[in-house]
Amino acid sequence: MIPFIDLATQRERLQDKLDAMIRKIIAEGRYVLGPEVSELEERLAAFGQVGHAVTCANGTDALSLPLMAWELKPGDAVFVPSFTFASTVEVVPLLGATPVFVDIDPDTYCMCPKSLEKAIAWTKTKSDLEPRVVIAVDLFGQPADYPAISAICEVEGLKLIADSAQGFGCTLNGEHPSAWADIATISFYPAKPLGCYGDGGAVVTRESDLASLIKSLRNHGEGETRYSYERIGLNSRLDTLQAGILLAKLDIFSDEIIGRNRAAQGYAKGFGDIVKPPKVIDGGVSVWAQYTIEVGDRDEFRAKLNAAGIPTAIYYPVPMHMQAPYADYPVVPGGLPVTETAAPRVVSLPMDGYLDGERQDAVIRAVRAALG
Repeated sequence: MIPFIDLATQRERLQDKLDAMIRKIIAEGRYVLGPEVSELEERLAAFGQVGHAVTCANGTDALSLPLMAWELKPGDAVFVPSFTFASTVEVVPLLGATPVFVDIDPDTYCMCPKSLEKAIAWTKTKSDLEPRVVIAVDLFGQPADYPAISAICEVEGLKLIADSAQGFGCTLNGEHPSAWADIATISFYPAKPLGCYGDGGAVVTRESDLASLIKSLRNHGEGETRYSYERIGLNSRLDTLQAGILLAKLDIFSDEIIGRNRAAQGYAKGFGDIVKPPKVIDGGVSVWAQYTIEVGDRDEFRAKLNAAGIPTAIYYPVPMHMQAPYADYPVVPGGLPVTETAAPRVVSLPMDGYLDGERQDAVIRAVRAALG
């Protein structure tokens, strides 16, 4: 069985640098908020073309922290896609607010601006709901339609979060999502394009006051001096060891994005004539967190690939609005037909920055054989 994500090749490439970084951090003994954390924040801000980055414990906290900073409250409506990982949605009711589910674009699988407009208009007719925030997801590694979504947010006076858990490094017309969003969030879960060896997350923003507030919130609401507290916060600090690992990986991140796009092009050339390859938004560059296609009989397709030694995965088999804890939250009028059509058909193939040669050829042959 070939690897679904080839982390071993990346580790071999970085082994000496990783070993030296880990030895240094252990010897210095600054395991929490050490100098590597500050260095990583500076480099993330520079890479994302923004003024500020604040690390945190994981990608879920990265979503919670801006909502806490904006003092989300009961009765506030947050517009989210249903075709996403649980984190995008769960942070909303955890803070007492209401998620309102929005449909996706059939080609990119990212939030549909027209569905968003319809959902906002419906919410404004409800006396018990107040539109507050939009969370757009850079699903599978590509940017959502931020020019359209941000224009809607500006007209409606809504905050905009770019959930770039899967998509940090993606661009649209040469700009990162944070060029349009109030804040972009990142996950460093190991399977992400820029992943550490545990949990980790970050936010990037152009707003200095927001960055300062989130820095306080991620460390128990701490004030300007230690053991003084200005607000109720979280314990959500990134370990120094993980920051050091990410610094090493960030050195090769741009090169790996090129490799991922080369692999995506290889897939499209290899079987694009028999199955629709993923479509990237015009002007967009994806980091290809996943390479996802749609097939008719997914179980049969996966079984054939598994027999050929090719692993697959499903992102996401059951949309969030159809999960029991979220089934009672509102859905955009007209429902989510695109989401519900895609969910039983999507399947993701092996993808990373080192997918080429015989490993990729084996996937292509198996896909062609499975689809006849």
